[in-house]
Amino acid sequence: MNRTLVTGGTRGIGAATALRLARDGHDLVLGYTRDDRAAEETRLAVEDAGAHCVLVRTDLTEPEGVDRLFECAGDLTGVVNNAGATLHLGPLAETPPDVVAATVDLNLTAALLVARAAVRALGTSYGGSGGVLVNVSSGAATLGSPGEYVQYAAAKAGVDALTVGLAQEVAGEGIRVVGVAPGIVRTTIHADAGEPGRVERVGPLVPLGRAGEPHEVADAISWLMSDEASYVTGTTLRVAGGR
Repeated sequence: MNRTLVTGGTRGIGAATALRLARDGHDLVLGYTRDDRAAEETRLAVEDAGAHCVLVRTDLTEPEGVDRLFECAGDLTGVVNNAGATLHLGPLAETPPDVVAATVDLNLTAALLVARAAVRALGTSYGGSGGVLVNVSSGAATLGSPGEYVQYAAAKAGVDALTVGLAQEVAGEGIRVVGVAPGIVRTTIHADAGEPGRVERVGPLVPLGRAGEPHEVADAISWLMSDEASYVTGTTLRVAGGR
């Protein structure tokens, strides 16, 4: 039986991924930091899909929070390293230093700590049975996001480097490390950063002419975690409508 941990697993792309994996036969452990109502709604949806679900509320920007999450998770076969946020919209010169630091802490440092813990949970030399780590990056990592959130793009570029390097480092541990890079997707990340209408503004500029939906990213993650992708590691799949 597959047992997968999804960080940021109760809203947006994380919630869609949890539901898709539940339908694929995974039991779920969902990490989150706030919004108990959304967490409970996601848990019920996952259980309605036939999976067992554990919720763990914790702060991944604290090393102790990462440790607690994995302690609660138990034995795992996969990890989706998804938690992240843009936190702010605007030019870098107009972004407060504490926001820059918080963005890097959440989107890169926490992702590194989750990846570290995932290797210790999955790696055969640590007593694990191997598995898959999916790092959720962003199309911003290669576009740079000028005028919007350069600091977020830089952090996500670090996540792409993490995927490449760690995949080679842990191939002998029975772990595949892969990434997915969403483009503009219809989630609350935009409203949370201060622009609720960003999807409507940016979506039509994508070559496919629209924003993506969370389930479209979840479908890519599902494939990357499946045996159909058994020879895929060290690469990031772009799910960005051609942008």
